[in-house]
Amino acid sequence: MITSKRLAAGVCTLLAALTAGVAFPVAAVAGEPTGGAAPQVDLVLDVSGSMRARDIDGGTRMAAAKQAFNEVLDATPEDVRLGIRTLGANYPGDDQKTGCKDTAQLYPVGPLDRTEAKTAVATLSPTGWTPIGPALLKAADDFDGDGSKRIVLISDGEDTCAPLDPCEVAREIAAKGIGLTIDTLGLVPNAKMRQQLSCIAEATGGTYTSVEHTDELTDRVNQLVDRAADPVVTPVAVTGASQCAEAPTVKSGLYTDREEFGQQRWYRVDVEPGQELRASVSVAADRAVNPSYGVLLRAVTVHDREIVRGEATGNGRTDVVSTGLRYPKAESDDEEDAAAASEAVCLQVTHSFSAASGVKTTPGLPLELTVDVVDGPSPASDVASFGLGRGWWLLGALILTGFLAGAVWGWLSRWRLAVWRTN
Repeated sequence: MITSKRLAAGVCTLLAALTAGVAFPVAAVAGEPTGGAAPQVDLVLDVSGSMRARDIDGGTRMAAAKQAFNEVLDATPEDVRLGIRTLGANYPGDDQKTGCKDTAQLYPVGPLDRTEAKTAVATLSPTGWTPIGPALLKAADDFDGDGSKRIVLISDGEDTCAPLDPCEVAREIAAKGIGLTIDTLGLVPNAKMRQQLSCIAEATGGTYTSVEHTDELTDRVNQLVDRAADPVVTPVAVTGASQCAEAPTVKSGLYTDREEFGQQRWYRVDVEPGQELRASVSVAADRAVNPSYGVLLRAVTVHDREIVRGEATGNGRTDVVSTGLRYPKAESDDEEDAAAASEAVCLQVTHSFSAASGVKTTPGLPLELTVDVVDGPSPASDVASFGLGRGWWLLGALILTGFLAGAVWGWLSRWRLAVWRTN
């Protein structure tokens, strides 16, 4: 009995490993990382009165934030330009209009003087309101020059400066196309705060994290600062045409454009015989849109004959919809055909988003187009692949493993039954 259980466990482990190999193939990387300008990070800290609460490891939320900041400042990579902005740190009164202007740059984004930054943080004391929206608007202007830009917002409550919705502020920042990412961390969060901070992060492609301990806060902020130092791919701005004949020619890389509601965008790619075109597109809903939407990516010839398409649909609130396609151009045995020029493939991008009532339709929705032209799979290695590409041998291994496992299991079952009858 023990032997059969071990055998079954081993078979299941093998099947899981092979299945993972089929389900998660290595994807092609389009574009090249940029390593020129230094990455920039702006830590935005909530210093409102609620930060006096003593519910994080026996101490106040403010004490936990200060400790985390000191450790983060010690660990910040040398090539990261770091700044600190506060909200609710200076005005202790009850006037909302004044309290909602209470945001200040505690330490400017730039080369880090760790001692000076720590001294500035040590002076902070929980004081006033929680103007998250105004603080994000100001923080977006704290950066200078090129390079990756990241805001890390740490708060223990939702914004208290309505009707300036911080989620809408984040969408406006994303619509500017400045490549700014906002990550949010909620200290001892409740449902309303979690929803608001998640929306802010999702609108700019960032992340949201709930934090209830000091070490969690330190580790997460360190991860986000380190992530800012990683090389990033900078999209190249391109303007698609309204028809294939006028489309700009693009090569392998990452491109950014804007597409208005009801429009279509065309781009042109040259594909040589024996190459494979891989393309994907993402359209971001950076403002309120109506439910029921879709994104279509088509590859067609210059004579408008469809080659392949990819599409995605949804119904409800979303921030990004993506789809992709693949088109392998076979090599020809005919010398005359082989000597012919490369084929021009036109990519058409269409979306069916519609603006909600009262929402501006311009500028258009931001889209990112990834184009990758690689050597196509050889016919010999893809024989009998049944559309699985180079992963067909994994399917064969799964079938063989399942057959052997079934045979062994059946033999063990018959042997156990014979032993039982004998006893």
